[in-house]
Amino acid sequence: MELRRQLTAEGHDAGPVTIAWHLAEQGLHVPSTSMIRRTLHEAGLITPEPRKRPKSSYLRFEADQPNETWQSDFTHARLADGTDVEILTWLDDHSRYLISCTAHQPVTGDTVVNTFLTAIEQHGCPASTLTDNGRVYTARFGGGRNAFEYLLPTLGVTQKNGSPWHPQTQGKVERFQQTLKRWLAKQPQPPTLAVLQELLDRFREYYNNSRPHRSLDRTTPAKAYAATPKALPATAREQNHYRIRYDRVDQAGRITLRRASKLHHLHIGAQHRGTRILAIIDDTTVTVTALETGEILATNTIDPNRNYWRNTRKPPGRWPGGSQ
Repeated sequence: MELRRQLTAEGHDAGPVTIAWHLAEQGLHVPSTSMIRRTLHEAGLITPEPRKRPKSSYLRFEADQPNETWQSDFTHARLADGTDVEILTWLDDHSRYLISCTAHQPVTGDTVVNTFLTAIEQHGCPASTLTDNGRVYTARFGGGRNAFEYLLPTLGVTQKNGSPWHPQTQGKVERFQQTLKRWLAKQPQPPTLAVLQELLDRFREYYNNSRPHRSLDRTTPAKAYAATPKALPATAREQNHYRIRYDRVDQAGRITLRRASKLHHLHIGAQHRGTRILAIIDDTTVTVTALETGEILATNTIDPNRNYWRNTRKPPGRWPGGSQ
């Protein structure tokens, strides 16, 4: 009963399964969950609810390996002064491991790309992603593609989008957001975005390491995430550090890139003058795609000893202003 009151006051799940897990973690005697439920009910700490649809009647889909699929979504929150902010989540489908949870004002397409790249630097690249059809994830209903849709094929990641008006497809991340919001409601309202991020970091630590999950056979997401080998993208790459840059091809058919305080010129092609591009940079290669079409325009090998990096998708030859 003490655990029930403590967990509830802190905004955490406080059901019989969770209480049993915490008792075991403390090395105490653990009664059956039915005994815990009956004790809480007799003490008036459980409010009876109408009989729910049995869980066995639901069709559940779950990835077989960690990093097989990452679900993502964002939800709204408010600061103490009433300012509306947004919380972006990346959640591993197999283990429910909370990959990333960050606060923004607001979430944009660039936010999705940058948080995704940061997440894969820390946890490896997923084989696929699953999101709704929000504009930050896909532009397929508005024509063309957005930066996230350009990035994923380059990394070998399969993009999956739920059916419109059917949020159950992303059910795991939707349920996580409900859990997060219940916890935030028990905390002092944050005055700034930075303070909100501190709260999210604290919750992420608790959620991953100190909260048993019934669908994971009462283990924590962190243990489930580490228990089996991670899935890899269809075209796995060795590099694990990425950054992106938006630019426009200049009149000489090039873009410039600063690396280690040194400026380098990357050949794209004179026929692409004025084209807006997305450059994806890893440890050895810069891949340049057309922002409007997603076409890969150039691949440049990083060579810190040279000022000019040729487009390796084209045969060697002369370029405006010099020779190779």
